[in-house]
Amino acid sequence: MSTVTTYKVTGMTCGHCEGAVTGEISEIEGVTSVKAVASSGEVTVTSAAELDDEAVRAAVDEAGYELVGRA
Repeated sequence: MSTVTTYKVTGMTCGHCEGAVTGEISEIEGVTSVKAVASSGEVTVTSAAELDDEAVRAAVDEAGYELVGRA
């Protein structure tokens, strides 16, 4: 069974931003898919198990954006 979690991320403005966030979050162990939408600032993550929010925050920070929290 997979877990789907939606996060709110600030600073994304375009497709490049979406790609940067998607790429970093995709590297977290257990993540199976990521859908980032710059216009809404929402990032939906599907994973094999519940993710550690701090791991997601670190990935978003690495991409150059800010994780506000769960949407």
